[in-house]
Amino acid sequence: MRVLAVTTMRNEAPFVLEWIAYHQHIGVTDFLIYSNDCDDGTDALLDRLTALGVVQHERNHSGGNKTVQWRALGKARRHPLTKKADWIYVTDVDEFLCIHEGAGRIADLLAARPDADGFAIPWRMFGNAGVQTFEDTPVLTQFTQAAPDALLWPWRAVQFKSLFRNAPRYHRLGVHRPKLKEGAKYGQWVDGNGNALPPTPGTLLPTLAPRYDLAQINHYALGAVESFLVKVARGKPNHTSDPIDLAYWSDRNLNAVTDERILRHQTAVTERVQALRQDAEIDRLHKAGVAWRKARIEALKLESDSFYMMARLLQMPATTILPAQMQKALFQGLLRMRREQGTRKTAD
Repeated sequence: MRVLAVTTMRNEAPFVLEWIAYHQHIGVTDFLIYSNDCDDGTDALLDRLTALGVVQHERNHSGGNKTVQWRALGKARRHPLTKKADWIYVTDVDEFLCIHEGAGRIADLLAARPDADGFAIPWRMFGNAGVQTFEDTPVLTQFTQAAPDALLWPWRAVQFKSLFRNAPRYHRLGVHRPKLKEGAKYGQWVDGNGNALPPTPGTLLPTLAPRYDLAQINHYALGAVESFLVKVARGKPNHTSDPIDLAYWSDRNLNAVTDERILRHQTAVTERVQALRQDAEIDRLHKAGVAWRKARIEALKLESDSFYMMARLLQMPATTILPAQMQKALFQGLLRMRREQGTRKTAD
């Protein structure tokens, strides 16, 4: 069985090896990685990993009508690795597929619902946990504070990423789920509990019930305060006009519970990272990426906007988990607002 992970990267060199090692361990067999506009050697690191047969790296320069992420997904749909894949997982380097079933491997997830054509696996936001300084330390061990099992607001808590069976019904890959050909149907999709989804699921799965029985996506969107400054300066890959700011931080700095279940894989992941770094060039490029990020952080601290951003982040407490009824009211208000906006656009 071939399981393909598709992702895009820019200036992520310190995090590449851990992410690859973890997903190799749980059962990803192929990696199709598109990079763009890298300053920290991420592209060179991926080139070396490609030469060693670990991943397939493709360059994907910015510019043109489409954002870099959508351009990469368009290319990925036509790539030979995609055509050979049995299952496809579109993801990001700050997302780790955490499977609770069995031994925590992809095979265990598929065995739990062998009839499934796709899994809409919900995000679980992991907050900053009070970490200020960027260090070359595993993400999985640094950040163990997360959103509670049941959460409806902030609304991004009810988004998901997909692991789906490769099939002719899909027209193209998507960020959260694949796009259907005209007239096609999704088939049997299930959520993070293994429950059947509607025939045409959206990109939100709103519920105030627990949602992670089978699996979750551990989403480490923030990282250390210092590292977040680099993310702010870079911007979003798919919404370049949409800033990463204090609102972004507030929607994701969820530290309500401790969730360390992914750490059952830590020894194996550490061993895999160490094995990759036995290659002298891989080790050099990883260290160079870490050094670049540290230098970039120090440079950003000398810029007014970044300095004040850092100060405000240090002043902000963890995001408050609102009472369930207030969460529900906010989500319903969001839907009403979106319907009204849609009505206005149609009228215009």
